[in-house]
Amino acid sequence: MCGILAVLGCSDDSQAKRVRVLELSRRQLSLISLAFTLRHRGPDWSGLYQHGGFYLAHQRLAIIDPASGDQPLFNEDQAIVVTVNGEIYNHEELRKRLPNHKFRTGSDCDVIAHLYEEYGENFVDMLDGMFSFVLLDTRDNSFIVARDAIGITPLYIGWGLDGSVWISSELKGLNDDCEHFESFPPGHLYSSKSGGLRRWYNPPWFCEAIPSTPYDPLVLRRAFEKAVIKRLMTDVPFGVLLSGGLDSSLVAAVTARHLAGTKAARQWGAQLHSFCVGLQNSPDLKAAREVADYLGTVHHEFHFSVQDGIDAIEDVIYHIETYDVTTIRASTPMFLMARKIKALGVKMVISGEGSDEIFGGYLYFHKAPNKEEFHRETCRKIKALHQYDCLRANKATSAWGLEARVPFLDKDFINVAMAIDPEWKMIKPGQGHIEKWVLRKAFDDEEHPYLPKHILYRQKEQFSDGVGYSWIDGLKAHAAQHVTGKMMQNAEHIFPHNTPATKEAYYYRMIFERFFPQNSARLSVPGGASIACSTATAVEWDAAWSNNLDPSGRAALGVHLSAYDQQAAPANAGVVPPKIIGTLPQMMEVNASGVAIHS
Repeated sequence: MCGILAVLGCSDDSQAKRVRVLELSRRQLSLISLAFTLRHRGPDWSGLYQHGGFYLAHQRLAIIDPASGDQPLFNEDQAIVVTVNGEIYNHEELRKRLPNHKFRTGSDCDVIAHLYEEYGENFVDMLDGMFSFVLLDTRDNSFIVARDAIGITPLYIGWGLDGSVWISSELKGLNDDCEHFESFPPGHLYSSKSGGLRRWYNPPWFCEAIPSTPYDPLVLRRAFEKAVIKRLMTDVPFGVLLSGGLDSSLVAAVTARHLAGTKAARQWGAQLHSFCVGLQNSPDLKAAREVADYLGTVHHEFHFSVQDGIDAIEDVIYHIETYDVTTIRASTPMFLMARKIKALGVKMVISGEGSDEIFGGYLYFHKAPNKEEFHRETCRKIKALHQYDCLRANKATSAWGLEARVPFLDKDFINVAMAIDPEWKMIKPGQGHIEKWVLRKAFDDEEHPYLPKHILYRQKEQFSDGVGYSWIDGLKAHAAQHVTGKMMQNAEHIFPHNTPATKEAYYYRMIFERFFPQNSARLSVPGGASIACSTATAVEWDAAWSNNLDPSGRAALGVHLSAYDQQAAPANAGVVPPKIIGTLPQMMEVNASGVAIHS
């Protein structure tokens, strides 16, 4: 996953301004020097293009065509300039539709400038992938900016006092130089010619009308398999994130089944690598190990302690750029895991985000009063993904130069899944229909099973819960040591916007405000009441929830069944010499206070 920064229509075209833009594009965090940059997103190459008062900068993480795909990218006569963050999965098909164009690189993103030449601004819906890009037409100095349908890739827009428009993959590229900045909305395009935003992504589900298509398990299965296969497009080592829950296990199962015969398998081997993180004896570690054994993956198990996570909180908040409680809880283990994955030489992982939003997988959906409310809540959740799980999955991995791909958020798959009559998605314990039953049933193949039955029908565990329940309890205890009752009494005066309701929220907010003190930054973070990751609207489904507002899945009282037997991590520590599995070296270490790797 790359990083982009653009300054468009700036009144200053001096060398000093060029140096400043390049500095901003490279922003990264050092806890000692507090030097802020974007280079962590793209450690492989830096590129900067200037045309008068227009600057397009790029920090590249090379996944496709590492040798020649450096950016910015151009059309044949270099009149069209593009800087892109993302992957275009159908780029080979699009190249065939542009027979009269000459491509300078093998990069998947090279098609964008040529599509603009051929179709003007109305080409964005042709792109199948995750992307954020800025395109400058130097013939008239017009430009367009676009973000993918769901907001898998992060993007922000800001405005300078001189009337310039600023675009950045992260807040930290804008917060010093813009008078105002905000999140660029997913599925939208900004055109300098019209001077405003318009939505290019208009699927049938977006208006929240209740669909009526009968459930067909094979149609759903094939749509998901196609979504996974698309994402095997890579020229670098990759793997899958495997928590042992339904979503990540299906991603791993489908990837393992279809990997053989692909270009990726020819380059990096047909045995899939899987990665899991958790506290010692956590639910996810046990389940992931079982799935990995069943699928025959090369499995890498990372352990962390509560103290490891607490020590990383400031880094996490800086990188993910939010003070949302559930996002920080879940981002921290992912942040720690991403660092270890990148150290193994892996640059891309496939992950399971999005399924719970599409299928109503969160435990609070048990209380949905009818299929209409169930469906509308899934629509609301998908529309908000860019502020929560997409933000977490992208920024927690990009902090270490690792790219995360999410097949459940494939446009075609979403269209299939959201067209199903929501009566089929409703949770009906009396009929054996637990959460996400339609997805589980689609992969319940007796003849050629994808997963063991008890994994296929394992109850939902939110990532921040599944890594070990003591993780959240430890965070709350740590926050209580740093936030007093008097601070909470005055919270509404200190933080009038999205006032923290708990000491944990207050603690995160203090850290966020230290890094991002601008009002635009605090306004970019969502708020509102939530129970077990619900929207504020769904809190009304159960009157008892208003007294137990917490994003943890365990807050869904009467629904969650805790089968986790908490055990103390072993106190003894020892180190075994490194061993090589496949082409990835690992250090096998048991350490109760640190992050350890087991394969």
